[in-house]
Amino acid sequence: MAAAGLPAATPAPLRALRSFLGKYGLIGVLLIMPVAFGIHDLRTEGDLSRLGNNLLDGLSNGSIWALVAIGYTLVYGIVELINFAHGDVFMIGSFVAAGFFGTVGLTAATGPIGLVVGLLLTLIVAMLASGVLNVMIERVGYRPLRSAPRLAPLITAVGFSFILQNVGLLWRGGSQQGIVDLIDSQQELLQIAGVSMTHGDLLAIAVTIPLVLAMTTFIAVSRLGKAMRATAQDPDAARLMGINVDTTISATFLLGGMLAGAAGLIYALYQTTVWYFQGFTAGLIAFTAAVMGGIGNIRGAVLGGLIIGVIQQTSDNRIGSQWTPAIVFAYLVLIMVFKPSGLLGEETREAG
Repeated sequence: MAAAGLPAATPAPLRALRSFLGKYGLIGVLLIMPVAFGIHDLRTEGDLSRLGNNLLDGLSNGSIWALVAIGYTLVYGIVELINFAHGDVFMIGSFVAAGFFGTVGLTAATGPIGLVVGLLLTLIVAMLASGVLNVMIERVGYRPLRSAPRLAPLITAVGFSFILQNVGLLWRGGSQQGIVDLIDSQQELLQIAGVSMTHGDLLAIAVTIPLVLAMTTFIAVSRLGKAMRATAQDPDAARLMGINVDTTISATFLLGGMLAGAAGLIYALYQTTVWYFQGFTAGLIAFTAAVMGGIGNIRGAVLGGLIIGVIQQTSDNRIGSQWTPAIVFAYLVLIMVFKPSGLLGEETREAG
């Protein structure tokens, strides 16, 4: 019997169960859907090709969310601000890309070389437009409020989100608009063991991987990247060491916006539609990805985006799109229960 006023000792089996769940529970959460549907496919269809297609399509969609999520996690890691306008910067990137197609005369009949050159040029324009827009938002809306209570820049970010949504509404109207399918995105490129890769899948993966590698390398080895990491760690100490904190923060917004612009181009080509409200949904999903992976952690943002993409695609195909948001956030809740800092852990001033 426990002494009065003292809690009873935890039974050994319960302690063992807690230890097991702490080590392996998170892996079990992530494998729930793939394992369950994999067993189902083996029983009913005799192979895993359907699951493989779900995973590939999910990784393609998830790569878009990963690029947007990096922008969220970069900004939060350096100024601890949730930039709610970031999803709408992504939307503007899609609009710029879709508008630029006509400007340079890109059509479905354009030759392969001309199409590649035109898309590269469009990618650069969309990235620059979104990056400059993000820098302008930081300069006008966030920098004057840097010393203000945290609620002020947060509300300002929400305000900029609504402003950009209305810019999109005036630009292209309130309904979804189809754009020319330049790459024939749903056409099968190759098939391996029943798993089909389309042109859209190849585009999403081929653009995302080099950009993420370039971003992580830049932050790891460049002078500006080191300044960004120093500012994220301690802005006052960085300023004393001669780092221009304002310039560093602006560069962070520029890089995040450029990745959002690249994601906007991929989205426009992959979905072949653009909509003024697409930034709200993308922003919510990307922010969820950043939290799931570990806010402030670039690799975590990428991992979170890919996982959410797979969850969405699997749920849409197997359960129903009406249940997909609930399933995504159920996964988020379960992951936060097992690891509150996210899959790869937070990288913030408080955590560091």
